[in-house]
Amino acid sequence: MEEIRAAVVSVDFDRLVLDGIAGAAGLPAVLVDVGDDPADDVGSALAALPVVSVAVGAGGDSWDMALDDPGPALEGLRANPQASVVAAQTLRRGAKRDLRDALLVESLAYATLQAGPEHAGWLARRGRRVRRDAEQPRIEVADDGAAVTVTLNRPRLLNLFDAAMRDQLVDVLKALEAGADDRPVVLTGAGGNFCAGGDPAEFGTVADPAEAHLVRSRAGAAPWLAAVAHRATALVDGACVGAGVELAAFCATVTATDRARFRMPELSMGLIPGAGGTVSIPARIGRQRTLGWLLTGAELDAATALGWGLVDGIA
Repeated sequence: MEEIRAAVVSVDFDRLVLDGIAGAAGLPAVLVDVGDDPADDVGSALAALPVVSVAVGAGGDSWDMALDDPGPALEGLRANPQASVVAAQTLRRGAKRDLRDALLVESLAYATLQAGPEHAGWLARRGRRVRRDAEQPRIEVADDGAAVTVTLNRPRLLNLFDAAMRDQLVDVLKALEAGADDRPVVLTGAGGNFCAGGDPAEFGTVADPAEAHLVRSRAGAAPWLAAVAHRATALVDGACVGAGVELAAFCATVTATDRARFRMPELSMGLIPGAGGTVSIPARIGRQRTLGWLLTGAELDAATALGWGLVDGIA
């Protein structure tokens, strides 16, 4: 653990050593072996610091994570400590705010990391990507009278979510939200996949993170999807990655095929979820499990996603 300088604190519940907690400032993580005690007083004290608080053992709701084996999660923290801490802070704050305020905090945090060294390092390793499919409609809408089906439509690229798709999806969702009817809305993807995440070709193309934040604030799909979420079902097949998970999780019902695979790679890119995922995913699986998933970057099959509550059924 020397690479991340994680502090391991031995807790005496009769005499909490505040100097030990104060000394954690500047460290990316604090691990506390709490055993069977929730130790929410310690977790609450650590929540005031820019650290990832990890209870090894029971751990109450005040902790960022409560794990019996923190090793896999700490591997992700070791690789991207700044993004890990910002993710923990954002998830803490999002749980206490209304939707629009939580999305604002998410976007500001995302913009901060866009200008950071961890994302810059990922961009340098990734290399340049170019797309030439601007002529293709990104969203298809089918209205059979009983329901409206909205399809993410870039099948050749596994329905990667780019700015054009976002803008077209927002236009459709605005119309659905403004309509007088309350018919079901079905969100799905073309070509056997739901959405393989944000389009890598667009990462690194915005020179000004402040402007990128303002664009997300006025053009994000999350508020409009949340507005129709009570009557929305996401049908997930194949790849469901990053922004795909974030959008699907807003829907009142998520149904997956047994081919569905779920992954959140943002932290490995030096970022956090930026399409509303710090709001939608914790609402389904809790903020502690959300942070653990971001840190490990694990791929979930449909059965695991069902067990977590990320999906509601397997077709």
